[in-house]
Amino acid sequence: MKTNNGRPTYVEIDLENLRHNFRSSRDFIGSDLKYMAVVKANAYGHGAVECARVLEAEGIDWLGVALVEEAAELRDAGINIPVLCLSGSFAGQESTLIDRDITPIVFDQEQIKRLDRAGRVADRKVRIHVKIDTGMGRLGVRWDQLPEFINGLGKAKNLQVEALMTHFASADDPVENEFTGLQIDRFYEAAGAFEKAGIRPEFVDLANSPGAIAHPRSRRQMVRIGGILYGLAQDIIPTQIPQPALKPVLSLYSQIAELKRVPMGESLGYGRTFATRRDSMIALVPIGYHDGYRRGLSNRSRVLINGDFAPVVGRVSMDWTIVDVTDLAEPKIGDKVTLIGSDGDLSITSEDLAGLIDTISYEITCGIGARVARVYRDAK
Repeated sequence: MKTNNGRPTYVEIDLENLRHNFRSSRDFIGSDLKYMAVVKANAYGHGAVECARVLEAEGIDWLGVALVEEAAELRDAGINIPVLCLSGSFAGQESTLIDRDITPIVFDQEQIKRLDRAGRVADRKVRIHVKIDTGMGRLGVRWDQLPEFINGLGKAKNLQVEALMTHFASADDPVENEFTGLQIDRFYEAAGAFEKAGIRPEFVDLANSPGAIAHPRSRRQMVRIGGILYGLAQDIIPTQIPQPALKPVLSLYSQIAELKRVPMGESLGYGRTFATRRDSMIALVPIGYHDGYRRGLSNRSRVLINGDFAPVVGRVSMDWTIVDVTDLAEPKIGDKVTLIGSDGDLSITSEDLAGLIDTISYEITCGIGARVARVYRDAK
């Protein structure tokens, strides 16, 4: 397959598998809840607009992004369902939030004042979700420092608290179940403080993907699902617990661009980190670390060509990766190279690559660069 710029390196997104993962997750977690699909970071590298359109048609209730700019991109594409900015907003973005009907999270007094003032100018109520820090130590008003914050909200006449939310630090780790339970307890205690002050939001929202699957007590009116929508679960959801059946959504492909015979004992690539141990056939593949095929995969990973594994040798460079195809039967220029995905009975997952470089599958897919074309496949 050739992409628009001629380079045969591309990501394929299976939109039917995306639908399957949403339906499977909803059936497992509960059909009586509201669902927020997290499509921040370009839908974890899968394409935010395209994935959002599919999920909107499937009946997803909310979309979650990190930035106001990401939310505006969805609005520009005609996405109309509610969108939450999970990182809040920054000074000067208030008019965009109001004009584009984008909901921010709020966690400090300055945000309250800015948004209340903007709502007064626009003569409308600004919907907000209050984020409570129950132990993540990141964004959120601390669960034990609520009185001043609640007092500030009480003075804001142009804000509507639509939801209370928190975020789990380690819901994916069974060893940390006690701490996750503590976060849940802290959150419900905090929610009680808001209720005592007369603030009764429509949604109480605790659970991310691992929380929703592994901790039923965190399932309230709405859950936020991200990685499981894209079939990324092997390194996120504890393997020893029941979980929904998921399918991978993203595959990463290229082609052999050049073949060369190299005698035994010659070094390959920057730094001469690999030397041939035999007379070898070497293939060059047009993908590199600028495309998200990480430099740390050098001399560690492998690819699939014609249904067989072939090792990556030498350092992955910015634009090229070297593969040893000596053991393959008749490799040729133009042969398809699978870097993530299946070929015959064999497969390479994002989790496989992540495990080689001590990271998570999210970082692998999020890191696939913009110059790698996204191709969308849909059974409909």
